[in-house]
Amino acid sequence: MTSSPPAELKLTSEEIALLEGAEGPGVQRAMEIVVTLGRIYGAPDLVPVTHVQIAGVSYKNLGEAGVAFLHAWAEEGARARVPATLNPAGMEMDRWQAMGIDPAFARPQMEAIKAFIQMGVTPTMSCTPYLFPDYAPERGEHLAWAESSAVAWANSVMGAYTNREGGPSALAAAIVGRTARYGYHLDENRVATHVVEIRCPVRTIADFGALSYMVGKRVGAGVPWFADLADWLPPLPDDLTQGGDAGDRLKTLGAGLAAYGAVALYHIAGYTPEARDVGERLICRDAQRIVIDSLDEGYGVMDADPEVTEIDLVTIGCPHASLTELRHIAQRLQGEKLATRLWVTTGRITRDRAAREGLVEIIEEAGGEVVADTCAVVAPVRSLGVRTMATNAGKMANYAPMHSGVKMRYGDIDRCLDAAITGRWT
Repeated sequence: MTSSPPAELKLTSEEIALLEGAEGPGVQRAMEIVVTLGRIYGAPDLVPVTHVQIAGVSYKNLGEAGVAFLHAWAEEGARARVPATLNPAGMEMDRWQAMGIDPAFARPQMEAIKAFIQMGVTPTMSCTPYLFPDYAPERGEHLAWAESSAVAWANSVMGAYTNREGGPSALAAAIVGRTARYGYHLDENRVATHVVEIRCPVRTIADFGALSYMVGKRVGAGVPWFADLADWLPPLPDDLTQGGDAGDRLKTLGAGLAAYGAVALYHIAGYTPEARDVGERLICRDAQRIVIDSLDEGYGVMDADPEVTEIDLVTIGCPHASLTELRHIAQRLQGEKLATRLWVTTGRITRDRAAREGLVEIIEEAGGEVVADTCAVVAPVRSLGVRTMATNAGKMANYAPMHSGVKMRYGDIDRCLDAAITGRWT
């Protein structure tokens, strides 16, 4: 184990003590991870973080080795010293049997969550911590978030500072309360590398998903500056924890930019915080120019299986559905009876808020399920008999065919709800 910090990384006396094992092997292990990443990326020092979001929670991703690693770390005395929350698990924790989840999957999944809880992590099991009032970040806060869509939201919509952490590095940051100061923790790395001009309508959430594919593929790990996307966005609401028409579109945009590229930060001229305050000085001199004059390419990729008409599962909520989306779904399904399975996946905190408004009851009366703790990307949907899926989520359209081998139809939310009502994509 490392007993002294790397020469180029400045550590405080407290940090050196943690690295040398003053608070036990679990904290020492976490500090070694944080320090090693700082050395690799040339960080000048470590920065305290106010919140951590941990990914890699589903047993589908962890496997037996991952569960064993978490328990070993917990037994070493590792405990989160800042607020820390979890990404979705592979099932809804208290009704996995009703969902048809195999006990061989459910038992190790529950063991993984137990290990996280033992380490002081709050089991929110949602990819949208920014929709929860207790965890929504503020401008200028330093975070250590691992969920790619949440990273894009925090950096872009809120003006917070976070890199895209890995699952273990995020957990390590929670245990020591710090992360290495590099990447998007530094203002000089937050400048736009690409200028994107939009010359076609971008109206629906699905449109924003298609746009995210086209820009993400071209930008890669760069920082796009959307020159005129604000023309297609309503004003940002004061309370973004409900989503709102603007928030739901930006949630989808950031998720797709991260999934189809590796975008962790974007700017919208005159709209997002840094773009409003700094303006075009945020654009680097040699920024590349991208013109989007049609969304057909994005739709062609996401609506991957046009021959499919019968749908096994309609899934909405990737990233997890907001309260605004749940209101829209409930209104559309009022008095309807579904012909095929519908999952509206969301965070348990959001579902509880929706239940108090009567939204969950309306959706369930129609035959849909408001599913917490998980989503159709990380759940074992193949074992549930799902072979064809429909979604309005660009990220889902990317990951579900790869992770679960399903055939995919993609379109706006009302077209997806029509498919749930009729059982067919028309």
